[in-house]
Amino acid sequence: MTVGLSTYAFFWQYHHTNPNPIGLDAMLDRTADLGAELFQICDYPRIEQFDAAELRALKQHADRRGIALELGTRGVAPEHLARYLGIARALDVTLVRSMADTGEAVRPLRAALPAYERAGVTIALETYERIPTATLVDVVAAVGSPNLGICLDPANCVAALEHPAETIAKTAAWVRNIHVKDFAFTRKDGWVGFTLAGCPLGEGLLHYPALLAAVRPAERGINQVIEHWLPWQGDSRTTCDLEDVWTATNLETLRSWNS
Repeated sequence: MTVGLSTYAFFWQYHHTNPNPIGLDAMLDRTADLGAELFQICDYPRIEQFDAAELRALKQHADRRGIALELGTRGVAPEHLARYLGIARALDVTLVRSMADTGEAVRPLRAALPAYERAGVTIALETYERIPTATLVDVVAAVGSPNLGICLDPANCVAALEHPAETIAKTAAWVRNIHVKDFAFTRKDGWVGFTLAGCPLGEGLLHYPALLAAVRPAERGINQVIEHWLPWQGDSRTTCDLEDVWTATNLETLRSWNS
């Protein structure tokens, strides 16, 4: 089990709103400087355009900084997953997080998974609001591959009125990866409605110690990857500075809970 960071921990720092957006090498350096040993390149489509030399250079940089890599994408089309398996092989990645939009995912996953099984790479389908958690579990169970599991992120399912504790209970046995972010509801201006947004780990509605007890990531070798739902703070510098604060404090909190 390793605690690491995702590109989503640097979202505003590589976003187009930043006048000086950072690249993957800088994210790897920040990850290493914080003492983390894992970085998940998640929902970062630019990686699909990297040629062999660029992928090799990225892997060498990660190796120099002592960082293991994971990948994240969206979709279950066999040709798309095959493309990501090629990237995974180039980067020595053993887990690719993806997303299914409907329960009609069994056939494409069965087509894609034999190559993943031969390569020793796992696909972890993320829990989120587009597909009921019970349906996602049914898909994984129906495919029946040891190289297919679930990326658990209880925060996403709140938007579909699924309680985080129920999401954790339904998926615990199938989890292969965890996205770690806390969240809270706040009243909108005028008290008309609510905003669901991120907050520092331990200050919101996610009972993470209960997740640890149910999933047992240390015992099962499941990596925990920190990401954020950080609202825009009005300007790029303020937002990016707060992003760095959240990353450092969330790492410290998560390590304390895993110790």
